[in-house]
Amino acid sequence: MKIIAIGAVTAGGKTTLVNAIKDKLTRTASLHFDDYSFDGEVNDFYKWVSDGANYNVWDLSPLKADIEKIINSDRYDYLLLDYPFAYQNKMIKDYLDCCIFIDTPLDIALARKVLRDMKESSADDIRYEMDVYLKYARIAYVQMLQDILPISDYVIDGTKELKIIINEAVEIILKC
Repeated sequence: MKIIAIGAVTAGGKTTLVNAIKDKLTRTASLHFDDYSFDGEVNDFYKWVSDGANYNVWDLSPLKADIEKIINSDRYDYLLLDYPFAYQNKMIKDYLDCCIFIDTPLDIALARKVLRDMKESSADDIRYEMDVYLKYARIAYVQMLQDILPISDYVIDGTKELKIIINEAVEIILKC
């Protein structure tokens, strides 16, 4: 079985791509980072980056356990991880056969996040979130571009049409 991590900044297209690939490749399972709660999970990303951006503060034991269950089930050819850290977390890195990073510009990712998560929000709430993004959250996205993108095995342009991104990712997965 091949295990492929799909990474991107928040709202960069990870979940959309993983779900689309599962529709194209049979015998494919997926796990989604956002479905878990982890010990050591970071709440203050500004402080986390300022303190050195240690990706190992997350105890990814629940994700690791689920990866092992899927491996041991012998039911799948591929396991896709909707997972932002590529090879940076020591608990997961040795399971990965390859990492794909969707390089989505921060302005596009931010617009997607607002459209996805703030449909019912007031203008004041949206302005507040933009202020938080600029003061505290953006630094973590930039850190990810510095730490995760360069160590990923493949980078896909996140500005391309979704069907092109899907096709490129499937080609990569088939040769991993």
